[in-house]
Amino acid sequence: MGFSIGSAGVRTGGPRGNLESYADKVDGKSFNLKVFKYLLVFVKPYTLRMVGAFIAMLVTTGLTLLSPFLVKVAIDGPIIEGDIEGLNEIALVMLLAFVVLYLSSMTQRYLLSWVGQKVLSDLRSKLFSHLQKLPLSYHDTHIIGVTISRVISDVGVINQLLSQGLITLIGDSILLTGIILVMLSLNAQLAVVTFAIIPVIVIATMIFAKYAKTAFRNTRAKNAHLIGDLAENLTGIRVIQAFANEGSTSERFDEVNAANRDANIEAISLSFIFLPTVEFLSMVATGIVLLFGGISVANGTISLGTVIAFLAYVNRFFLPVQELSQLYATMQTAMAGGERVINLLNTEPAVNDKPDAIDMPTITGHIKFKNVSFGYKDHVKVLHNINVDIAPGQMVALVGPTGAGKTSIANLIARFYDVTDGTVYIDDIDVRDVKQISMRQQMGLVSQDPFIFSGTIADNIRFGRPSASIDEVVRAAELANVHSFVDKLPDSYNAEILEDGANLSVGQRQLISIARAILADPRILVMDEATSSVDMVTESLIQDALKKLLANRTSIVIAHRLSTIVNADQICVVQAGKIIEQGTHTELISQRGLYHELHDRQFVELVD
Repeated sequence: MGFSIGSAGVRTGGPRGNLESYADKVDGKSFNLKVFKYLLVFVKPYTLRMVGAFIAMLVTTGLTLLSPFLVKVAIDGPIIEGDIEGLNEIALVMLLAFVVLYLSSMTQRYLLSWVGQKVLSDLRSKLFSHLQKLPLSYHDTHIIGVTISRVISDVGVINQLLSQGLITLIGDSILLTGIILVMLSLNAQLAVVTFAIIPVIVIATMIFAKYAKTAFRNTRAKNAHLIGDLAENLTGIRVIQAFANEGSTSERFDEVNAANRDANIEAISLSFIFLPTVEFLSMVATGIVLLFGGISVANGTISLGTVIAFLAYVNRFFLPVQELSQLYATMQTAMAGGERVINLLNTEPAVNDKPDAIDMPTITGHIKFKNVSFGYKDHVKVLHNINVDIAPGQMVALVGPTGAGKTSIANLIARFYDVTDGTVYIDDIDVRDVKQISMRQQMGLVSQDPFIFSGTIADNIRFGRPSASIDEVVRAAELANVHSFVDKLPDSYNAEILEDGANLSVGQRQLISIARAILADPRILVMDEATSSVDMVTESLIQDALKKLLANRTSIVIAHRLSTIVNADQICVVQAGKIIEQGTHTELISQRGLYHELHDRQFVELVD
């Protein structure tokens, strides 16, 4: 089943207000151990492969340290002594080392990529599953673009940290430590002179870290703002074009896009300043080795092979420094993204099943509102002391001005929201005492603007009952008066529907949604006026289909055209969140109240 939810009284401050607050929901720590431990749970199922990648990393690091040392041995031994046989042996060892280095590096990259994609998939699946459990109150107050940013963009940078950053951090740390120890063992004096550059590196890194922390986190917020604005504009493209508002909308998007660009340029500029600084310091260190090492070679206090090995180690020393600085930038974005993702995963549904909730028995369709009051936000009530008793099989219409609370009443029946006061009963059972899914599986909706999923027509019709056979789908389509249209299509029920049913008319989408409801066979049906946006011929088809759908089931109809509900068993007139009139069409007309006024107004408009 599917419900369309009215947003009256839900959004405050507009969607852009929520977008602007996106950056304010993280604590700003450079490294949050709590977040990191939480995210490591997603790596745990792949521990064996991570161990394999770790072993491959150790082999790669060891061979990286070994290669310059073998060069030193070759120069100071066989090359100087003219020992061709000894040189061949060292060359063979180096060749073997390079082959193993290639294989270990390839294995490490493959395993990390494999784990990364698995973690990426698992985390996104968990997020999507959780999003489906969150109540409509969450989705009513959170912009879809921001949510998409968390599921796609934030999870992407988290994956980089978990799958690759972890090994990179350990590997580079071991490599740096190993290079320092090897250089000290080769010649402590030259090593100390060379390491004089390290304090400068530390200072440069601290300055980079200070500004990178804010800059890279800001890119996440601006990226979310950009995606949110894009999603909103694409969703409202029909309105934009209808009001010829492309110019101002583009200007507003350009502002958001420029802010995102500037944030990324600022972050990238830091890297462009820091990385050349590291390269410059690398050249300075190389110059130190050449100067002091060359003097030492000339004085005979150090071997030529040692100096060449030092040059190789100095070059290798600065590569992990650069990688670690890039990892720090990744960690900043990943921590910010991780905090937001965890905040989302830890968001508790406002509507929860009780621990002792039972499965809803087969519904007969008796609905009762007893002293029900309700408010969407901050307990500002939009419904006040609602009392309605709907017998099984009755058709009850809700009428009244826009924003009166009709949709809110319908939402409470399916428990998309919990009442603020009072109780909603179905078959004399408090809806809060049963499992939501067991109750909603016996309910259905035909909305004013039906939602059609991408996929085939058959898939859309069987959405409420995926196990239905094609014969059952066809039978439902026949009852909904949509079979004749579908049967003429080249692919019939396998015809593909574009996103949001773009290749279908409003009437065709409506008939498909009715077929969907017929196939689901709900015991309680909520219907938002299904004929308000179609031509008279299609309206006739829809009305005929609805008669079949409404037969022998309890139905709540949110009515816009009063002519469609004159035969309702009960009509509730809603105004300012209260039911001010209640009765049959004839009874309400005779009372000459609001219903009589609305009826006369529509009749005059129809005559005109």
